[in-house]
Amino acid sequence: MADGNNPAPPSAASPLQSHRYAIKSSVHNTAASRRREQAVAIGKERREALMRAKRVCRTPLSGSNESAIEDGDMVIDDEKEGLETRTAQAVQELKSSLSSQGKGAQKKKIEALRALRRLLSQSEVPPIEVAIKAGAVPLLVQFLSFGSSDEQLLETAWCLTNIAAGQPEETKALLPALPLLIAHLGEKSSTLVAEQCAWAIGNVAGEGADLRSTLLAQGALLPLARLMLSNKGSTARTAAWALSNLIKGPDPKAVNELIKIEGVLNAIVRDLEKADEELATEVAWVVVYLSALSEKAISLIVRSHVPQLLIARLLASENLQLLIPVLRGLGNLVAGDGYMVDSVLIVGHSITDQALSSLIKCLKSDNRVLRKEASWGLSNIAAGSFEHKKLIFTSEATPLLIHLLSAQFDIRKEAAYTLGNLCVVSAGSTDPPNIITEHLASIINGGALPGFVNLVRSADIESARLGLQFLELVMRGYPNGQGPALVERQDGIDAMERFQFHENEAMRNMANGLVDKYFGEDYGLE
Repeated sequence: MADGNNPAPPSAASPLQSHRYAIKSSVHNTAASRRREQAVAIGKERREALMRAKRVCRTPLSGSNESAIEDGDMVIDDEKEGLETRTAQAVQELKSSLSSQGKGAQKKKIEALRALRRLLSQSEVPPIEVAIKAGAVPLLVQFLSFGSSDEQLLETAWCLTNIAAGQPEETKALLPALPLLIAHLGEKSSTLVAEQCAWAIGNVAGEGADLRSTLLAQGALLPLARLMLSNKGSTARTAAWALSNLIKGPDPKAVNELIKIEGVLNAIVRDLEKADEELATEVAWVVVYLSALSEKAISLIVRSHVPQLLIARLLASENLQLLIPVLRGLGNLVAGDGYMVDSVLIVGHSITDQALSSLIKCLKSDNRVLRKEASWGLSNIAAGSFEHKKLIFTSEATPLLIHLLSAQFDIRKEAAYTLGNLCVVSAGSTDPPNIITEHLASIINGGALPGFVNLVRSADIESARLGLQFLELVMRGYPNGQGPALVERQDGIDAMERFQFHENEAMRNMANGLVDKYFGEDYGLE
């Protein structure tokens, strides 16, 4: 939009910038930076909203001989002191079993491990701190030694999994165990042992960037990726979840390595196409981080069958835990590579109609994240060709987006970008964008103008600039020169004049320039 200082257009080698150029470039907020900021924020959101970052293992893995825990087996923490005493005793028995020799020694080890594991998995609040202070971790490291029975390794990894699900300092206590946990992910380990070790590693990775860096430096990425290729659903699901924790940044090195591992993209396609919703959810989170942090990954993914599968899942499912990563991954792909809009979402093709229907479905949702992400995805599609703009404009999306201008701040900003992109087509490097008059008039007549005036009043500079840019469109392009009067009627002059002495020079010049141009001495004279 015209702000008197249009930047030079992005080069052909910068699809991330050019994709939203018509309305987005002048606020210097590219789709790439948006995706990377999201990647950093998602971890916190996953923990708070979906409780996904770290998980206590309370029931046996599928395929193990351990009987499932019944409701009556749970240890009720009525007496904290008693629980702590039993935990300390269990660690001492674990220590004692290490020195056992002869007949019955192995049975004693398993019983000691199982006693500790039950306290850590069947208590409402696992006594992790007590176990650590009693010296459980170094003992458990010894029980992980190569040559141990699968039953011993499984019980040991289960204990470590639940210790890793504790508070940050408790998770860090597992550092001495990480090399062996990673080693037991390998092909020489049984599937059950590898899966339980992957769970423990996923909990460690979910704690923070420093521990992720440690795991990556110790070689956790490749064996976890190979484990995700498993045909056993629970194993692939656990590995995908652990991988999504391991690669979530902010350093993109891990995702760039992951996408190059043979079989990974094929496994993603397989599981998005055929797997149950639980596995598809974990794989979709892997796609989210791949597409948020790696241009190479985006390029490969958009040229695979993944976009079609994400759209199909988005359209068919009502499972919120699946819909959020599927929608976010799809939004990243749309924002990240012009190929996605230009060569995949071709107007007139059924996949494009399905994509639009699925995004409209999310706009109608009561869930804030779905509405925000759908608006963001649509804004990038609306920055495409005139045909893409017309497709969205003539759909049910337009009145929904106008309505969302009165929603929560983050939603209305994304909705505003979409509506703005529907009204313009780029006119070149230095000229203001050309206005699609039919779209602009219809959107204004549909009640959008007050929402944009409110954006001008926003304390967020990006939003205020977007509001000013849209007001410029209205004043310049609304039919019969009625734009200035419409803006005045909505108290737009007052909103712009708040920038008269603003500290932000660009905003000050832009707002003052618009007021002078459209409401100068000749305003109102026939």
